[in-house]
Amino acid sequence: MADRPELSARKATVLHAVVEAYVATGEPVGSETIADRAGLGVSSATIRNEMSSLEEQGYLSHPHTSAGRIPTDAGYRHYVDALPASSRLKDAQRRQIAAHFAEAILDLEEVLKGSVHLLSRLTQYAGLAVPPGLSDEHLVRLEVIDMGPTLLVLAVGQHGRVDKQIVDRPEHIDAKAVADAERRLNRVRGSSYVDAQVSLLQMAATETPGVHDVLLVAADVLRMATEGERAGHVLIGGVANLADDAQAWRRDTLRRLFETLEREQDMLQVLQDIAPADDVRVTIGDEHPTTGEWGASIVAAPFKAGDATVGTIGIVGPTRMDYLAAMTAVRAVADRLTEASGDAER
Repeated sequence: MADRPELSARKATVLHAVVEAYVATGEPVGSETIADRAGLGVSSATIRNEMSSLEEQGYLSHPHTSAGRIPTDAGYRHYVDALPASSRLKDAQRRQIAAHFAEAILDLEEVLKGSVHLLSRLTQYAGLAVPPGLSDEHLVRLEVIDMGPTLLVLAVGQHGRVDKQIVDRPEHIDAKAVADAERRLNRVRGSSYVDAQVSLLQMAATETPGVHDVLLVAADVLRMATEGERAGHVLIGGVANLADDAQAWRRDTLRRLFETLEREQDMLQVLQDIAPADDVRVTIGDEHPTTGEWGASIVAAPFKAGDATVGTIGIVGPTRMDYLAAMTAVRAVADRLTEASGDAER
């Protein structure tokens, strides 16, 4: 995006008033509205001149069917950059977040699924999350649970990921074979998923048939966890909220957005491109080629385990977005996910 000259205090006030009025109404904003809202103590004619100047500088645009103006992506960016670093949640939002995490279970992926829908309810946009990947994930728990006619293999990663599989128990696998296999599994705790899988296959090659088969089942659970969609995927919720706000979109851009949301790996690539390193990051319209095609903005934040970033949580919605509310909600949920990830690691 081309560099633009610094705005005077009055121009900045006018621009921010246009953004807030347009977000609130969805209608192009006229100078009279800004004269009433901005409290600058100047005439509508002066405001109109400032809005014309802002249009020339690329911060506002002028729909040909209206006398009012609407913000451009650059206008939204100036507005977002001037927002306070943090803001308080409304009491009702704080209660919803607290209730969600009070009920959170060990499996971080399930917590994330709920968090995506929680964010969509809080913001009325679509929620997005990228769960922790497995490239650096280590096992903190791997066990086989004897359930009589079936066996349950349970793998838990250091960041709270849970993978499990129930298999029919062949007759030749007796209680002793399960117990012996369980002792072998203890050897791979602390290893990465990939290294643990290799170790289990090597151990199985020298074991008796019963233990051999149990170890192969455990290795298969790790294999399925590290390949295909589970190895890198996106959780999405509340997409219907975008259709409910259809007036904020052109039909063709909304269609392109829905098509990308259906292609998980494409959506994953977008989120990896814009992944924030720290705190909340806002990507507006043409600041990324894909969000430019959608006429959309993404507000995203990392969540961590210790000092390591393990995933991303955020929302996608129209550029005509309540950015302060969205950023506040995303930051709050990301902070609670960081707490949950740390708890899982301990």
